[in-house]
Amino acid sequence: MMTKVEKHNKILFYIKGYSTQFLPKQNLEKKINALRKTLSNRDLEVAEYRVDYYNKLSEKQKVTHSGTQIKDLKHPKTPKSYYFDTYEYARYFDENLLIDYAFGDVNTILPIPMITKSRPIAGNNENNILLNLDKARHFVSVNDSKSFDSKTNKLIGRAAVHQQHRIDFFNQYFENPLCDLGQVNKSGGDQKWLKPKISIDEHLKNKFVLSLEGNDVATNLKWIMCSNSLAVTPKLKMETWYMEGTLIPNEHYVQIADNYSDLEERLQYYIDHPNEAKLIIENAKEFRAKFSNQNLEDLIALLVLKKYFNLV
Repeated sequence: MMTKVEKHNKILFYIKGYSTQFLPKQNLEKKINALRKTLSNRDLEVAEYRVDYYNKLSEKQKVTHSGTQIKDLKHPKTPKSYYFDTYEYARYFDENLLIDYAFGDVNTILPIPMITKSRPIAGNNENNILLNLDKARHFVSVNDSKSFDSKTNKLIGRAAVHQQHRIDFFNQYFENPLCDLGQVNKSGGDQKWLKPKISIDEHLKNKFVLSLEGNDVATNLKWIMCSNSLAVTPKLKMETWYMEGTLIPNEHYVQIADNYSDLEERLQYYIDHPNEAKLIIENAKEFRAKFSNQNLEDLIALLVLKKYFNLV
């Protein structure tokens, strides 16, 4: 049986993104109250925690704005998905409000409070205010039909190999019998690593899936964590709406050394201890499921923006 993969249809995503601009203005507080009524008290507690996690600002501050306003989001530039995902919630606010944003792969701490997709986990990162941006690409779900026991005892990895840390990994393990690695970019990296892209279903025939961070987070981490395979990665350095900073090593994913030196040892351990592997898989699925209530996600996004406009 094939693994069921739930991806966003790109054409429908762009149609929705452009059409949202023409929807009638809705009252922010009415929308927030309507969403609250659909949620349990526990959900509302979770919402409060997550709002403060994404938006860590605690007091009012004056900033020198770039001059961009909410209405500017209606004229998307590349990458368009970031404009659409932000405007989906910003449209409930006065379109003349000033809003600063940093779109694309952000891996540094920003100089002023800005709406963004990602931030470093370490350091004073409160200026990076997280929204669920580029979610059509990052929030992919799978329903894995294959059991952990039935999978091949290998680490599968297909990646664009540009960054030095990815090059280092491929140099160390490309020919390792426990690994099936392939570079999908034709320029850069090393030509001997070139292999064609493969489907998520092909990835999930293996017990382990490589999830190395790229410019910011690893795109595949979310779908690995709702499968019956294990994500393998060094200590996470970046986070997004998925709250990667709250993931626990060897409870939600298999953590390897930053220099990758213990990879074989870590893989062999979970091959030899399948029950421990399955416990990580269940923990990962439970964590991933936290983001499945759309009303909760919508409420949190609106409250993150409300807090931003109240304090900046």
